Amino acid sequence: MARPERPPGTELRVGRLTKAHGLKGAIKLDLYTDDPARRFVPGATFALQVPEESPWHGKHLELAELKWFNGVPVAFFAGVTDRTVAESLVKAVLWVELASDEPQEEDAWYYHQLVGLRVVRVVGAGSPENAPAPVLGTVARVEEFPAQDLLVVDTERGEVLVPFVKAIVTAVDVPGGTLTVDPPGGLFDDAND
Repeated sequence: MARPERPPGTELRVGRLTKAHGLKGAIKLDLYTDDPARRFVPGATFALQVPEESPWHGKHLELAELKWFNGVPVAFFAGVTDRTVAESLVKAVLWVELASDEPQEEDAWYYHQLVGLRVVRVVGAGSPENAPAPVLGTVARVEEFPAQDLLVVDTERGEVLVPFVKAIVTAVDVPGGTLTVDPPGGLFDDAND
């Protein structure tokens, strides 16, 4: 599936259409946002990530309504009026434009902000006062899991999976381009000790 052509970091993936619901064009969806009440409002427009051969390639959907049935979100979109059309959208990924004035929560980051950050080790006690933090690698991607997210860090020795928890990831400095970690022994094979 081709993602809509946009500069990196200007769109957020907010959902995936999973199954037609009923006969009037409704579609069940998986939400990839913590704030569906803000992202899924009537009139919201979504870019579609679908295969190039799909009739929906390069098109957008406008949300008419979002309802909840037995705890499952079900979307109604403008122009999607029957089950056949809804079925043609199954597996489409929904993207929204990231506003430049998007409010930032404290200690919350979008995945695209973390990818590319240099991962540095906390400078330990007894180190010279202005000693540079040892660079361990670079964040390649973020993997989403139920318990916590994992940072996939590219190192000289290969990929290292780092739990994205406060006990290990002590600081994130997006403008400075670094992510500071205090890893338990062996996580990075102590290569830079």
